[in-house]
Amino acid sequence: MRIVILLYMIALFILHQDFWLKDDASLLFGFLPSSLAYHMVFTVLAAFGWFMVVKFAWPKFAEEQGEASEEAAKQ
Repeated sequence: MRIVILLYMIALFILHQDFWLKDDASLLFGFLPSSLAYHMVFTVLAAFGWFMVVKFAWPKFAEEQGEASEEAAKQ
């Protein structure tokens, strides 16, 4: 699963370079610039990517260290 998430993040990195919309002056829905709409969708996809990182690729030792330090602070 980590490889899939890594490939997803690399794809997002490549898609973030939206040079194909740089000179596009068209409007979506009559008021929304196409480049802004693209970045709105991109932001949702990036949030989903980070959700997937936390859900499936977060290292277990980081959580264990955090829990151990919280317990030590309580004592």
